[in-house]
Amino acid sequence: MLSQVAEGVLVHRSELLENNAVVVQGRAGVLLVDPGLTGSEMTRLASDLRELGQPVVAGFSTHPDWDHVLWHPELGEAPRYGTARCAASMRDLRSNPDWKARVAEGLPPEIADETPLDLFGLITGLPAGTAQIPWEGPGVRIIEHPAHAPGHAALFIEERGVLVAGDMLSDVLVPNLDDLNDTNDPIEEYLVGLRLLEDVAGDVDVVVPGHGSVGGADEVRARIELDRAYVLTLREGRVPSDPRVGPTAKPGWEWVGDISVGQVQRLAERSGRGGMPG
Repeated sequence: MLSQVAEGVLVHRSELLENNAVVVQGRAGVLLVDPGLTGSEMTRLASDLRELGQPVVAGFSTHPDWDHVLWHPELGEAPRYGTARCAASMRDLRSNPDWKARVAEGLPPEIADETPLDLFGLITGLPAGTAQIPWEGPGVRIIEHPAHAPGHAALFIEERGVLVAGDMLSDVLVPNLDDLNDTNDPIEEYLVGLRLLEDVAGDVDVVVPGHGSVGGADEVRARIELDRAYVLTLREGRVPSDPRVGPTAKPGWEWVGDISVGQVQRLAERSGRGGMPG
């Protein structure tokens, strides 16, 4: 079911991980961002768009995590954009003969049989430095940053005051650091991402996280500060005290606490190997 969050901007939330698919209405059709998890969800989304008389004319994946690069034939053959790094990550993955088995192994068992992979990760990379999504609709600014995953990007629909934050600024998920190698500093990368989002926060009326509840203008800076406090606590080598973990976690999301413990352990191991600053 599509819910309107601003003029010409609608959201569909997945049942399992509360992924938010974002629909932006344009002149000839819609821009569809991070369309969902299961075949039935995406089929239903396609049906809702047909009822609106709005075909999908462009897609966008905020980053290369499995749950943000899915697609379904019912959504059509519109170009599916992402940053150059996001697209490169997907090309590298799909170049492996067993890529589909690798992806399937990482799917939640509850939906593994319902998640279509044939169109997985077929992203067209936009040239580095591209500032706007190329489509006939409201201007959508691309805010690429290094937090969470290579090629991660938030989208700012300036005319509507809507910030599509990707996997940041969630009320159910804590910051999840990128730790793909020992040469980067995932803490500083995350702080850079937060600073870039903070740069537009004053113009944001609605924030749509990759997972969880849509927030209003009064929540944008609060979510940025909550994420920043969490990351700074990780840098100190401590398990953060955060309303999204422990007894205050949303029912069904208690497992998020394991992310915090695991990140503290991995950061300590990296520091011990000299992989990042202490």
